[in-house]
Amino acid sequence: MKRVLVAGGGLAGLVAARHLAETGVDVELLERRDEVGGRVRTVHEDGYTFDRGFQVLFTAYPAVKRELDLDALDLRHFTPGACIAREGQRSILSDPFRDPGAFTDSLFNREVTTRDKLRVLKLRRALANKSHTAIFSGSDRSIREYLDDRGFSEGFIENFAAPFYGGITLDRSLSNSARVFEYTFKMLTAGLIAVPAAGMGAIPEQLADNAREAGATITLGATVEAIEADDDGATVTVDGESRSADAVIVATDPPTAGELTGVESIPTAGRGCVTQYYSMPAGKDLGAGKRLILNAESDAPNQVLVNSEVAPEHAPDDRQLVSATFLGDRGEADARLDDMTRRALASWYPEQNFPDFQLLRTERVPFAQFEQPPESLSELPSVDAPEGRCYLAGEYTRWSSINGAMESGKDAAQAVLSEL
Repeated sequence: MKRVLVAGGGLAGLVAARHLAETGVDVELLERRDEVGGRVRTVHEDGYTFDRGFQVLFTAYPAVKRELDLDALDLRHFTPGACIAREGQRSILSDPFRDPGAFTDSLFNREVTTRDKLRVLKLRRALANKSHTAIFSGSDRSIREYLDDRGFSEGFIENFAAPFYGGITLDRSLSNSARVFEYTFKMLTAGLIAVPAAGMGAIPEQLADNAREAGATITLGATVEAIEADDDGATVTVDGESRSADAVIVATDPPTAGELTGVESIPTAGRGCVTQYYSMPAGKDLGAGKRLILNAESDAPNQVLVNSEVAPEHAPDDRQLVSATFLGDRGEADARLDDMTRRALASWYPEQNFPDFQLLRTERVPFAQFEQPPESLSELPSVDAPEGRCYLAGEYTRWSSINGAMESGKDAAQAVLSEL
């Protein structure tokens, strides 16, 4: 029986392990932490559910539909669109096809022009017929340039696209690849945004269960320190001990993967974010329902969400869970970010007060995504980029997303099986 070691228990490594085990390969996944998931993890504390930063699941992602049992995840869905907030006012901008109840609010929304709304419908039709391959090939440009080229107004870009896609790409300047914009826009119109009832950590937990059921072994608290691979196999140093295998898959974070494999094209420059979680009394209404509240004026914070509106299980019955997300690896102290959020809410809701608004937790994620400027996706390494029988599994072989990570895991498994 062939033996394969997988270094890293994030989404890519878990998917790779399952696909290999299903074919009868002897697979052991090695994860340095005491839990799987990588950046996709959840903490349950005092009746609250805290994801590690603001994370959501796009239900239309092909890999999501293929690798996950969505019914078993018991998903809680967002309402399409967003609430755009600025000093003294809020307004709803939604998708009339999937949220007809907000049609009137969206029609008379003054943050974007009528022509912009028509351009959105035109873009929706164009991307519905554009294949995934076509999206990720051909010439590229920044998201801002793409929107300018399609005639969107500066108001649409600044008031909606910058905060909304800033939340998706962690880049409010919209300097990321337009390919990411096209693909995510297509996925948004084809499906919904959701979170599992038990938090985003339920996703890697399900993937781990699937891998174990297929026959894979998952070893936690095991750190891969070095890898030597040639055309005959691989030697992996784990916590000071050497282990031999017919092949090894590196499914760690990008910087660690670069160190272990020496592949220089692995992107190591990343974008971060900071999410602060709050508790407020049940019954207090911010008027957005299950939608994001976008900051049309600044990135302090970029967006706010009443998480327990989307997933009531994420807070005790007498409280609500609210999150505020800042883009970038912010250097300000937690208390300073907290003050910024309170000032923003007071500005957006002058008719309300927030006397019982309690900061519960701050999640800092310095490397949440790798940077994706125009044309960069064409320069990413392939899964077989390392020398010998060493392979890569991570979003950095595709694009920075849950879908990219899962697709890469399957790609790496197929590359190993083809070689063995």
